[in-house]
Amino acid sequence: MGKGMFGTATNESSSMNRSKTMGTKESKGTKKDPRPLPSLKSLRSLSKEEIGGFIPPHGGYQTLLSYHKALVVFQATVYYCGRFVGKKSRTYDQMIQAARSGKQNILEGSQASGTSKETEIKLTGVARSSQEELLEDYRDFMRERRIEEWDKEHRYARRLSRLNRTPGANYDTFKKGVEHPDPAICVNVIAGLIKVTCYLPDQQLRRLERDFLKEGGLRERMTRARLASHSKL
Repeated sequence: MGKGMFGTATNESSSMNRSKTMGTKESKGTKKDPRPLPSLKSLRSLSKEEIGGFIPPHGGYQTLLSYHKALVVFQATVYYCGRFVGKKSRTYDQMIQAARSGKQNILEGSQASGTSKETEIKLTGVARSSQEELLEDYRDFMRERRIEEWDKEHRYARRLSRLNRTPGANYDTFKKGVEHPDPAICVNVIAGLIKVTCYLPDQQLRRLERDFLKEGGLRERMTRARLASHSKL
């Protein structure tokens, strides 16, 4: 005996047996077929061979390290602009937009990858360029304030590098540095994060190039899938 949706006891088989014993019959208009209608049955999953497989798995940008780092840069830039750049300034809009572009184009490229490797490559390149543009804005700030940019051997830069290797690192991982009272630390931490978001898309583009040379684009995959399908006839 189980429980219904609202906790009431139910036993359909016992109820049906009692109905048969008593000789009761449901009217034709109210009789219910316990079997689901054919149109409501779940379709079986098709195998990769049956599908043909010319549209590869795509999306999944949430698993890309480049996306997660670009998201941190976007959040840090929103903080930075609210602290150092007037909202009416053109620079404010440009920096926010560049930071947004850095993450958004990685997302869009990942989503488009199933049907267009060319689009994925193009959008990843746009994301890379947006990060470079954003980095130059931070360097302008450092030049104006006579702030020295950390080299990779700076003790704080080495600390930042270790934090960047933290699994699952997010904005909170870098918050203390990004929101540090000293502008020199704040801007250098964000600049260091942007250097990572420039490096990762570079690696991503190299991998996309190798994948394209090996597998081709959608048109080539469609041709291979069609030939494979015809060979089974």
